[in-house]
Amino acid sequence: MLKGIAASPGIEIGKAYVVKEETITIDKQVIPAEKVEQEIKRFDDAVKMSQQQLEIIKEKAEKELGQEKAEIFAAHLMVLDDVVFLDEVRGKIRGEFLTADNALAQVSDKYIAMFAGMDDEYLKERAADIKDISERLLKNILGLEMQSLADIAEEVIVLAHDLTPSDTAQMNKQMVKAFATNMGGRTSHTAIMARSLEIPAVVGLVDATDKAKNGDLVIVDGNKGVIYLNPDEATLADYKKQQEDYRQYVNELKELKDIPGMTKDGERRVELAANIGTPKDCAGALNNGAEGIGLYRTEFLYMDRSALPTEDEQFEAYKEVAEIMAPRPVIIRTLDIGGDKKLPYLDMPQELNPFLGWRAIRLCLDRKDILKTQLKAILRASHYGKLRIMYPMISNPEEVRKANAILQEAREELEQAGISYDQNLEVGIMVEIPSAAVIADILAKEVDFFSIGTNDLIQYTIAVDRMNERISHLYEPLHPAVLRLIKNVIDASHRAGKWTGMCGEMAGDTMAAPILLGLGLDEFSMSAVSIPRVKKVIRSLTYAEAKDVAEKALSLEKPEEIKELVNSFLANIND
Repeated sequence: MLKGIAASPGIEIGKAYVVKEETITIDKQVIPAEKVEQEIKRFDDAVKMSQQQLEIIKEKAEKELGQEKAEIFAAHLMVLDDVVFLDEVRGKIRGEFLTADNALAQVSDKYIAMFAGMDDEYLKERAADIKDISERLLKNILGLEMQSLADIAEEVIVLAHDLTPSDTAQMNKQMVKAFATNMGGRTSHTAIMARSLEIPAVVGLVDATDKAKNGDLVIVDGNKGVIYLNPDEATLADYKKQQEDYRQYVNELKELKDIPGMTKDGERRVELAANIGTPKDCAGALNNGAEGIGLYRTEFLYMDRSALPTEDEQFEAYKEVAEIMAPRPVIIRTLDIGGDKKLPYLDMPQELNPFLGWRAIRLCLDRKDILKTQLKAILRASHYGKLRIMYPMISNPEEVRKANAILQEAREELEQAGISYDQNLEVGIMVEIPSAAVIADILAKEVDFFSIGTNDLIQYTIAVDRMNERISHLYEPLHPAVLRLIKNVIDASHRAGKWTGMCGEMAGDTMAAPILLGLGLDEFSMSAVSIPRVKKVIRSLTYAEAKDVAEKALSLEKPEEIKELVNSFLANIND
């Protein structure tokens, strides 16, 4: 058995198709001045060839995967049309007399490292996009043949070091029954594609391709995040039974799409919402029964461009989501960038500890022009649906007051211009810093709602970087300190007549669901595909049972004890 990360649920059994990673050799020799233009042409020709290839892949993806997934390749094409990126490569060829492949490798490595070093897991995984594009360019510069999974002619399970969006878009969907990769996380494109295709995937296996060979019998368990190579008869028989049980479970989940997230005694109803990054993600949210958008990450409007997005550009994006989701609510998080997430067109300092640095609301309060432009765009779009505003990285009430003062200025400017907006638009904050959780009673006086960002709250509370392989095992969402902070936030909001949601990964964790429900959480926002599973848990228990398990969890000292409690509880309600 090999343990990795559960990226897409399901169980599949089949023959291994092992994809070996190619080694690309870069020519690092300095070129004479007279060959500079020749190298520039090599690069420009490779860019054109890559654009043509991606247009074909995009068209294929639109037909087979839908418009939403084809947007991945639209983003890749934008990079190949990015003047800043292209001119940086040409500049290295001209200024440092580098070969086209060497210049490209250096520039792309810089951007890959930049994204890989970001704190936000979704943005961190975008490094794979840059790697995909640069590898395509490199192969076209060097005249190497592109490997394609389109010719697979029998049912297989693909094992690879990593799979790029190009790989997954071209593979034969009827024949590939599951993925297993050495690299990647839950938000990598490999995982996203697997979930959209509704096939099991396990990522982050480290060395699966070294241990497997073509034709090996493989079990992929995307529920537990494990794979088995050449399992014994007992394991194989057990998994065939689990596979059948899971198919029945999936059919039951589909029936929950339009049913509310209510406990089986009818005593408690919660809102189940989705996290999105672009308007295109709304389709997946609605398909999985989302009752709203609990987190719209706006950073993607600011990335992969050479200047800040205009008010009109932002307005169109927010308006699109508002209209698609109406009358369902949409919470738009204001710009959460800085420190670990850098924009090339902003003068941002190098910091010793960017995770605790000049970022999110801190940056936006210093750059009032950026925040006001965004707030005006959100206000304008609020005329077309039920929008809410949420400020990230709040640590004290003064930050909320300053942000709201800018919001008031934005309101007044729109009123003077005769532009309509929702006068009753709610304003809340992300609770992701322990200080905010501790003084939730004070902050509740300043806002209409809280949304707990558990990804950062957990890291800051127990001082664990979940991306650090050496200590990631210490990252515990069910740590007693984390649960007590969550309880404090929920209780403070309810005493003030406000509501609390959660938009971190923990909201989509079926093990955490009974405890969060029992603590009184009002809204759960998560990856769209997690909604049916969390809904099933909520609908399978009474509110009294949930409160009981939450109370017992708060009395325990160790995360392991809490997990054992919840596992036992879930096993009993499922029997």
